[in-house]
Amino acid sequence: MRITKLYMDTVVDIQVVTRKEVKEVEEKINRAFLAFQRVEEACSRFSPSSELMKACQDVGRPVEISPYLFEPLYFALQIAQMTNGLFDPTIGKVMEEYGFNRHYLTGSMINSPYAETVTYQEILLNQATRTLTIMKPLVIDLGAVAKGFAIDLAARELIDFEGFVINAGGDIFAGGLNEMGSPWEIGIQHPYQRDLLVETIKLSNEAICTSGSYERKNQTNPSLHHIVNPNTKSSPNHLVSSSIVAPFAMMADAFSTVAFLLGEEKGKEVIEELNLKGLLITPELKIIRAGGI
Repeated sequence: MRITKLYMDTVVDIQVVTRKEVKEVEEKINRAFLAFQRVEEACSRFSPSSELMKACQDVGRPVEISPYLFEPLYFALQIAQMTNGLFDPTIGKVMEEYGFNRHYLTGSMINSPYAETVTYQEILLNQATRTLTIMKPLVIDLGAVAKGFAIDLAARELIDFEGFVINAGGDIFAGGLNEMGSPWEIGIQHPYQRDLLVETIKLSNEAICTSGSYERKNQTNPSLHHIVNPNTKSSPNHLVSSSIVAPFAMMADAFSTVAFLLGEEKGKEVIEELNLKGLLITPELKIIRAGGI
């Protein structure tokens, strides 16, 4: 069975292999899609009514938040610490100013208050009380972890099937085996020719996520795209694509961004230090493989 819906400005495609009854299959797939809905309602920075944007209105005061926001934010802060701020979820206001500020369903634009200088260190999370405190006006962007988190939650709903694939715009978790009893074959898109693949890899119970400079560009400045270095406020262009294979999608999602920001050599080093697998592509279509992929 295969069903497609729209969440997070992305076509989400869920395919399952099973001999279970249709009604049971539909119920599980619907619960998987519900995971995307809940994460979007919690983590969207494009909607003033999201849990994230509401929480950011209370500067200096702890706000209790749901697990749908706490978990990806906690993970994002861990990656920020690990990378000394190269990966920083407070990049949201910069993204707004670069034109990534329009809600994909309503078309409405958001313009948030912010302090001149902010870093991830202005975000405090308390695990015991599950509260978020921001110390300055800032805009949190969870675009590099939220979709992966939603994929992981959806995968939990489908774990009993013989096989399944969740594909959210090229960010993928492949569970179990395909109809032939083999690992799933996943294609990596050519960065310049959407209909072509540069690689096909086999996955079972693993995720692959790709960050590409070709996906979302600034409308007036083609050198700017949706991956921005928080330190330089510029978009790196020494890679056009970074694909990471990891045990779960939130990790693959985050480190595809980290590797893209680090570039060819340091990106490969980080992938291999963490025992991940990756495929990095330069603008000249040179392919750098890491971790035995």
